[in-house]
Amino acid sequence: MEAAYRDHGRFGLSRVRDIYFLTVSDRLLPIPSGLRDTCLARILVVMTTKSRQHIYGSSIRASAERAAAARKEADRLACKAWNQRMLGYKGPAQPSPALADALNAGYLYLEVRCLGCDTHQTVALDIVRRPKTTPIHELERYMRCKDCSQVRGYPYKRSHLVALRPTKISASDPPSTWWPGER
Repeated sequence: MEAAYRDHGRFGLSRVRDIYFLTVSDRLLPIPSGLRDTCLARILVVMTTKSRQHIYGSSIRASAERAAAARKEADRLACKAWNQRMLGYKGPAQPSPALADALNAGYLYLEVRCLGCDTHQTVALDIVRRPKTTPIHELERYMRCKDCSQVRGYPYKRSHLVALRPTKISASDPPSTWWPGER
């Protein structure tokens, strides 16, 4: 008896001298020749192995989520270190995190201090028209104080980066202080 046999738990498919049998719970059921192709197609769909997506999909998604959380935490720590260096030592601004790192960490605004009129303003980082790989310190040369420029009649661009902020400057969230004791 020549038999090609596949066993997949409760279902199986046997072939003996070009007659196909369906094996269901240890019973052989002959498949009529007219329905053989349709039945075989349906049976093979049931009997196929699980795809790699089904087998490894959940572990791959979990690993990707853990990696994204680790990147977000790393970006948050890099921005926090840069803020402490800027507020504690007044710089140096280099090296600084990239725009994408600051946005990923939840720092949506950059606080800038004008050296002409000594005002603090915030710049939204999500509308800055620069590549997201641009370091924050490279934005300093593009900052211009609107009030000083109107008074002088030309673009006045003497500004200093202060810190990254999650919110805009408001009455409830005042500007950052350079060092403890400055007011």
